[in-house]
Parts: sequence; C-alpha cells; structure tokens
Amino acid sequence: MSEQTPDANLPATGDEAKALPVFETRKGMWSEGSSDTSGYNGIVRHLSMPGQSEPPFGEPFDSIRSRALELIPGLDEGRFLFDRGELTIYVPREQLLDVAKAFRDDAHLRFEVCVSVSGVHYPQETGAELHSVAHLLSYTHNRRVRLETTCTDDDPHIPSLAPVYPMVDWHERETWDMFGIVYDGHPALTRILMPDDWQGHPQRKDYPLGGVDVEYKGAKVPAPDNRRSYS
Repeated sequence: MSEQTPDANLPATGDEAKALPVFETRKGMWSEGSSDTSGYNGIVRHLSMPGQSEPPFGEPFDSIRSRALELIPGLDEGRFLFDRGELTIYVPREQLLDVAKAFRDDAHLRFEVCVSVSGVHYPQETGAELHSVAHLLSYTHNRRVRLETTCTDDDPHIPSLAPVYPMVDWHERETWDMFGIVYDGHPALTRILMPDDWQGHPQRKDYPLGGVDVEYKGAKVPAPDNRRSYS
C-alpha cells in the first residue's frame, strides 16, 4: 500500500494553511508492529501541528477576523486557523480577557455565550504544551468561533473566563481536574470529577496508565494496569 495520511490527521493544505514541521510519523491503524491482517498496517501517518491559515476564508469568517483585528490590534501577530469550516483564533493569555469581552460586547460580533471550555495536552509542543479552548456562540448572528490559548507545563496559568462568561465555571474546573490548567480568577477552582486528594491529572498524555479496582454487585474489575495480558 502506498503512503497515506488520513484527513483526520491533516491540517488545511495548500494556500489554506502553512503546516508546522512533522513531529511524529506513525505506521499502521492501531500501533506500529501490531499483528493486524486487514491491510491497514500499510498506512503511514505524518502528525504535525496546524499552521497559519491565510484569508480569504469566506463569510462570515472574514468579517469576524477583520473585526477582531480592529478591536484588538495585537491579534495581527497571532495565528488564525480555518479548517473544516471552523475558525480558531490563537489568543495570547495576556489578551484573553480583553478579546473575550470584545467578542461578547461588540455589536458586530456579539458572541453572547461560551458553550464550552476544554483542554488539550501536546507534550511535543515545547513551550506550549497545554491548550485551553473556548467555544463561543453568537445567538444574534448564528455563528461560532474558537479562542485557543496556550501555556507551558512549568507555568500552567491562564486567565479564567468566568468573569466574562459565568457559565464556564464547571468547564474550567473539569479542565483543571483533567489537565492541570490553573484558571486564575476562577471563583472556586476545585476538582469536579476526581476526589479532592487525587494526585495528578488523568487526561494528560504523560499520566500513567493505571487506576482503581472497581467493585460492582460482587464482581471485581481490575484496574487497567493489573489486568491479564493476552499477548
């Protein structure tokens, strides 16, 4: 089978975006060296972080970008990614609250709601290992946009969006719980899924595969690191 890269692992190509260097090459559908006989072992996937997209993107995304640059001039040095019909704006953490307020209050943008805040861990992206992604929705204009902010493992601090969008309270608590991103200014940044005394943040890529045995009606399910190996 010739070398392939599934669409799910590709950033926008050609004039749409300039991809950053490949950080890993994987072979096979599941894991390199597996005994899969379906033919998928011939797949080769080149993994890279998305790069900078160049306009035009089409409306309403060109208008959103232009208005954002008018309101926050510092964003002209930032990164815009347009991929699969969605616009992501990479916002420095020092500007996040100003950008969020502008996107909420400006009549041309009017993103009244932040429907979700989620985290991602990219250990291979030195200096920006942790990403916080805010998904904004405009009821007025029926539009969506994403604001993405990064921080390092050594300094995992990002301003909380709770003063601008109070509904993100629980979302930021979950992101702190799972990824360890500290949202400065959050009213009560405590764990929401794991016990208060839990060590570590389970959805980070460097979190060890392990767990706690589960008991249910007399049956016991071993933790993943204690299960029987069939290989």
